Amino acid sequence: MSKFIGEMTYDEFIDALKIILKTDEEEKSFKDKCRESINEIIDFVKYFVLFQFVKDIFDLVKYIVTFTFLKDIIDFIKKTVNFLIYLCSPDFARDFKQKKDEFFCPLTKEVFIRRGKKVKAFWGEVVDTVIFVIIMVIMIRYFIGEIRWIPSLSMYPTLDIKDRIFVERYSRFYDNPKRGDIMIFYPPSTKLSNDAWSMFKRLTGFWCTDDAYVKRLIGLPGDKYEIKPDDEGNYHVYINDKILEEDYVKSDYSECTFEMNCGPAIIPENQYLMLGDNRGNSQDGRYWGLLPKERFIGRATFRFWPLGRMTRFKHVDYDVPKQSEDNQI
Repeated sequence: MSKFIGEMTYDEFIDALKIILKTDEEEKSFKDKCRESINEIIDFVKYFVLFQFVKDIFDLVKYIVTFTFLKDIIDFIKKTVNFLIYLCSPDFARDFKQKKDEFFCPLTKEVFIRRGKKVKAFWGEVVDTVIFVIIMVIMIRYFIGEIRWIPSLSMYPTLDIKDRIFVERYSRFYDNPKRGDIMIFYPPSTKLSNDAWSMFKRLTGFWCTDDAYVKRLIGLPGDKYEIKPDDEGNYHVYINDKILEEDYVKSDYSECTFEMNCGPAIIPENQYLMLGDNRGNSQDGRYWGLLPKERFIGRATFRFWPLGRMTRFKHVDYDVPKQSEDNQI
């Protein structure tokens, strides 16, 4: 019978493929691998939530202070020297020739099966790692938080272009956004598709092109709001008929026109008024209206880059009159 590949006939090649692709008894099923991955993720979350990492930090400090690392450095140097000696010895030439002969040996059925199982094991590990990483990314971004960078000056001087901020997402499970919070959200102009691929991109952040804004939450559901000039012609936000004192606003407002959403108006349930701190250069709620609650992504908690401007965003206390049940326009 003629040879098909290497020293194998067609039938031997097919039999070898079946053996390679067959799941061994000792191999874990996909279900078991998923269960192990989930347990690893749970352990990872517990590691931080339960502050188990503090012990590792203490051990690291102890490792450095007691100069234990010097022993490991000496061991590493010894292993490096021994490896260099091995490269210059006849043993290396002999082992290299043996490996070379094994690699270029005739492709028999046994050799094909042995190499095929190694390739299968390698790609199996790659797939498992990719799946684990994707699950980890989704869980961290959905339940804990994510990192965002600032592309515009709409929140200047609080946020500048190229600032990196951490956006927490866990508080939404037990609390509502508060006045003064710096929120990241999808504006009404961003059309959010709910097909599987679009949701995957939003959950992981990979290839996601949905526009997200960062603004400050100014008006809450039930508030009466209005943006208008005072007697001197300076614009202010009025909440429940009182000026909202905003020390973080350093720029002049853009003049309100008839087409803009400057009020007066009552904010409906589950909707919010979002404004940028740079009122003269911000496409915010004055232009596109109120924001539905379900479009919030998370709350900015601190800036970690650039290092010279690293800071935590503190809660802003406002002297705002309580909402009145008879709020009227």
